[in-house]
Amino acid sequence: MEFILNTIFWTLSLYGLFEILKNIIYIATYTNFKANGIYLIIAVKNQEEKIEFFLRSSLFKILYGKEEYLKNIIVADLKSTDNTREIAKKLENDYDCLRVLTWKECKDIIDNVNES
Repeated sequence: MEFILNTIFWTLSLYGLFEILKNIIYIATYTNFKANGIYLIIAVKNQEEKIEFFLRSSLFKILYGKEEYLKNIIVADLKSTDNTREIAKKLENDYDCLRVLTWKECKDIIDNVNES
């Protein structure tokens, strides 16, 4: 009986440690967004033919136009089965204000926004 209780205790302890480490990595990775401001979330799925043109033209208008207040752009991939995510990831390397996330990661960010 003691063995079973110790096994359950250590399993739950390791699970808790794993969750803490996962949250630390999540915070270090996805909290480089500005705390305040306007976020533009673009949800995409299977748009490999159109995504690069759309993002480049949108970013050009945003970055070099009069929309100076908009510097946080999230591309939320809705489980694309083509190269949409890879193309958007390539553009993420070119633009600092662009982040490519899965829909779940995007939802987690939205759910964890602190109300000021």
